[in-house]
Amino acid sequence: MIFGDNDFQFSVDTNWGDLPEGFEFHQVAGVAVDSDDQVYLFNRSSHQVMVFARNGNFVRTWDKKFAGPHGMLIGDDGNLFFVDRDDHVIYKYNKNQELLLTLGVVGTPSATGYSSDQEGFLVKNAGGPFNLPTGIAVNSEGEMFISDGYGNCRVHKYSSSGLLLTSWGEPGTKNPLQFNLPHGITIDSKNRVLVCDRENHRIQIFDQNGEFETMWSGFRQPTDITEGPGGEFYISELQHRLTIVDAKGKILTQWGGESSRDVGMFVAPHSVAVDSFGDIYVGEVLEGKRIQKFIRKR
Repeated sequence: MIFGDNDFQFSVDTNWGDLPEGFEFHQVAGVAVDSDDQVYLFNRSSHQVMVFARNGNFVRTWDKKFAGPHGMLIGDDGNLFFVDRDDHVIYKYNKNQELLLTLGVVGTPSATGYSSDQEGFLVKNAGGPFNLPTGIAVNSEGEMFISDGYGNCRVHKYSSSGLLLTSWGEPGTKNPLQFNLPHGITIDSKNRVLVCDRENHRIQIFDQNGEFETMWSGFRQPTDITEGPGGEFYISELQHRLTIVDAKGKILTQWGGESSRDVGMFVAPHSVAVDSFGDIYVGEVLEGKRIQKFIRKR
C-alpha cells in the first residue's frame, strides 16, 4: 500500500525494528537519526534508549534511566540531547554515554502557576526554565533552543556552554508569541526556529533571537517537526496524522486523521525523523506504542 502522493509516496517496512527477547517499544516519545543513518528511539519503557541500524536490526541499548522520556536530538557533532520532561531537565551526552551537560535542576519546576490538576495546559504566567520541557533544537554554533512545555509557555535559548541567553513566549491562544503547550522544535536550513504550538494547532516561526516571522495553521495538535533533505517539513500530529509541507507551509501531502493501528495509519504520532535517503520514522505514544518506517518511493 502506498501512502502520500505526487513526489512524496511511501510504503511501510512492516518488518522494521527487530527487538531482542524481553524488549518492547511501549511509547516511542522521541526518534532521531545520526550521520550513519542509525536510528535512536527514546522510549517510555524499561529500555529507554534503543539504537537500530537503518535496516531495522537492533544494535544496542543504553544503560541510562530517565523520569519521563520526551524529545531527543542528535547534533551535527554526534552528541545526543534528551529532554526528560518529568524531571524538568535536558541532558547532553556523547555517543559513549558520557554526560557532558545538564540544563535545569532535577526535579525542580519553574513557577508558572501550572497544576497537573488543571483543565488543559494554558498556564497562568510565563516562567523561567523549565516546567515539563518537551523538545530541543541546536544551531550550527551549538546554541540550544528548548520548547517548554506542558507547564510553561516559552522557548529558552542557551549558549553552547549552558548559559541562558534569552527566553520568549507568553500564555495565550490567539496572537503570535502566545503558546499553549510548545511541544516540538527545530531549526531549519534557513536558520529559522519552528515551534509546534500544540494546543493552538499551529506552527510558529521565529528568528534565533525570538522575533516572530510567520505561522502556519490548520494542524491537529502538532507534536514534532523536522526538515527533510529537500527542504520540506514533516509534522507529526497527535490526532493521528502526518503532514508534509513545503518551506512556506503549503501542504504537499498528508495521511491519517483517524485513530488506527492499521499498517501506515497512526495512533497518537509523537515524534518524526528523516534519514539521508528520505525515509521517515514515526514514533507513536498513548495506545500507539510503536515505531513505523516509511520508505520513500524513488
